[in-house]
Amino acid sequence: MKIEVFKMERMQSLWENLVDYNLSESGVHPLTLKELLSAEEIQQLTEVELGYTQTNGTPPLRQQIARLYPGLNPESIMVTAGSSEANFLLMWSLIEPGDKVVFELPNYLQMWGLARAFGANVEPLWLKEELGWQPEPEDIDRVITPGTKLVILTNPNNPTGSILRPAIRQQIIERVKQVGAWLIADEVYRGAEINGEETPSFYGQLEKVAVVGGLSKAYGLPGLRLGWLAGPEELVQKIWTYHDYTTISVSALTDHLATSALEPDRRLQLLARTRNIIRTNLPILEKWLQSFDGLFNYQPPLAGAILFTAYNAEVNSTRLVEKILKEKNVLLVPGDHFELDHHLRLGYGCPPGYLQAALDRVTEFLKEFIKK
Repeated sequence: MKIEVFKMERMQSLWENLVDYNLSESGVHPLTLKELLSAEEIQQLTEVELGYTQTNGTPPLRQQIARLYPGLNPESIMVTAGSSEANFLLMWSLIEPGDKVVFELPNYLQMWGLARAFGANVEPLWLKEELGWQPEPEDIDRVITPGTKLVILTNPNNPTGSILRPAIRQQIIERVKQVGAWLIADEVYRGAEINGEETPSFYGQLEKVAVVGGLSKAYGLPGLRLGWLAGPEELVQKIWTYHDYTTISVSALTDHLATSALEPDRRLQLLARTRNIIRTNLPILEKWLQSFDGLFNYQPPLAGAILFTAYNAEVNSTRLVEKILKEKNVLLVPGDHFELDHHLRLGYGCPPGYLQAALDRVTEFLKEFIKK
């Protein structure tokens, strides 16, 4: 097995905690424990035993997660150490060498790299910028063919912040059913929609489906490292065997805090906070992009604290990001980390003053860059 360097995660790991300004994040500014819990609840944490938890997630936590998917049995949920572990377990348990996998691009490339490492033949289903980051309808039928093992989507999408339109979504579902493939949907940005309407889950829309969620992106709780996958009980029981060989279980504190975060009323409060941050900051970012008189071309995002923009300059995106990093100590994400060069992903989930200060630094760079 040969695995590729995960370029985006490696760049973030090296620099995100060292730079003056980090605009590489795709979630909103994280909450503190004091913001998440009441003083009484924080005191109750001192009584939590720091032992092993149930390895697939405690029943109270799985019951809270099950509420997010009408009709879902808690036994059809596997709690994981972040959504990244859920993605890993799905790829490891479902892919055999030679399988055909269809992967939506541009996209977060974890499952792209894992599928290739496990021996799959991976074919892209491209989202088209001119279509508002939707796939061409004819491409859906052309790419998803008999013999396809998995179709992998991220909806809402990372890096574009787009959401599949109902007609496109239904066409994908019908085509996946027709060819007998599995549909894997990473749904970690559900709940971070700007208009406040939560994107429908793919769970329950077909039999061979598994969806991934987590508390990092829409909830502002990445430090809990809490994710989950939901799917047919038979599949989840199979994945449990694989899970026993990885992290075994999340921490007792993580399980306890996630259960509290997903209580219905508190969950809605967390999502309202996220949407407020997005609605406050997106106009700041858009005003900045539009100030460059045609340098940037973008489709406004519909969800997530991320915006994916093309730029009109003949320079590789990684090289451009590295120059901004070196000269202005600001970290962005290059488009070629999503297999689409001459684009940048800008994270705008930070406090407004921090965002503006970071953009001012990039402005200084771009003024000099444009002159050259």
